[in-house]
Amino acid sequence: MPCALTTGYNLDCRLNYGGMKEVYVIEFDNVTSFTQTAGVVTAITKASTKTFKKYNLIAHTGEGDEALTASREMGTLSNKQTIKFPINKMTVAVRNELFLLAQNRLIFIFVDENSTNWMYGSDYGLTLTTAAAKTGKVLADRNGYELTFEGDEKNLAYEVDDTTLATLLT
Repeated sequence: MPCALTTGYNLDCRLNYGGMKEVYVIEFDNVTSFTQTAGVVTAITKASTKTFKKYNLIAHTGEGDEALTASREMGTLSNKQTIKFPINKMTVAVRNELFLLAQNRLIFIFVDENSTNWMYGSDYGLTLTTAAAKTGKVLADRNGYELTFEGDEKNLAYEVDDTTLATLLT
């Protein structure tokens, strides 16, 4: 059998959390290579002087989503990756950064609420598909941006080990 199963699945302890803590972003073309084994990235090589940019997220507002699609007729698998998060407060600096994000294919690494690091966009990069600027209606509403990044990838997200994560900003 060419695609033999290797393990089953047992229920784990109910100690699991949804959401994202932080996101690291770099232009797709500035990652020259990465090393992964069994779904875990253990090294990322960036173009000289290039670094990931860190976005701290507001608690309980960011999410990552993957949708694996299989076609029986075509014999193919594809994976839609989506990242959504808001940035509070409309400013010229954020507006200008969003315009730069919109012009690039991007690789994201995010830290989820379980302190696991995930890489999205490794094959083709994600692109900004929606950046909605909202002023809000009443004082308690968000004034800021709601961002959505999407991409079609060959692979499911890779986990990024903590040692590699520590090198992203250098």
